[in-house]
Amino acid sequence: MTRERHFSPVDRLLLQADAALRTLLPFSGQPSRPSPAIVQPESELNAEQTQHIAGLMRINHTGEVCAQALYQGQALTAKLPHVRKAMEHAADEEIDHLAWCEQRIRQLGSQPSVLNPLFYGLSFGVGAAAGLISDKVSLGFVAATEDQVVKHLDEHLQQLPAQDQKSRAILEQMRDDEEQHASSALQAGGLRFPAPVKFGMSLLAKVMTTTTYRL
Repeated sequence: MTRERHFSPVDRLLLQADAALRTLLPFSGQPSRPSPAIVQPESELNAEQTQHIAGLMRINHTGEVCAQALYQGQALTAKLPHVRKAMEHAADEEIDHLAWCEQRIRQLGSQPSVLNPLFYGLSFGVGAAAGLISDKVSLGFVAATEDQVVKHLDEHLQQLPAQDQKSRAILEQMRDDEEQHASSALQAGGLRFPAPVKFGMSLLAKVMTTTTYRL
């Protein structure tokens, strides 16, 4: 029978530092699944289209940076072991999205947002605070956040040029995964946030998307 390893607070802080570096340093995240874009054909895009798509993918990349930080913060303060494991597992899955978006941004001749460290820190703090309040609130925050992400992905899918099948394949797979994360969080006992709270979260998300589109 395999014994579960128990980490000390110092061990967990070191693991969090390692996760932060893997999230923020270029090409540090290693996806467990190949990018859905690989099997899609190259398409001809003009300069304006390329710039716009790069901006959209940069927003999504920063969104995944925030998701990593949120899950890592929640895993650090989660009270129940199974909730902590769920957060860590979700963070692992989000690494795929992070890597796919970065790959596509580079293909488009652009780079991730310079604001990523700031958004990582803010999201980590929010996640840790939610975990300190209760696991139910923490899981509810995951569900509400993923709902916001799905809405943004729907908007971006509508804005993509029809010929850009590579970006579309990435965003469609991300959308499927994020919906599953939201559903799993609620099934695990997550709190359903009221509309005013979700509205406040949408305003904060608007700040992120507006700034990272160009930066």
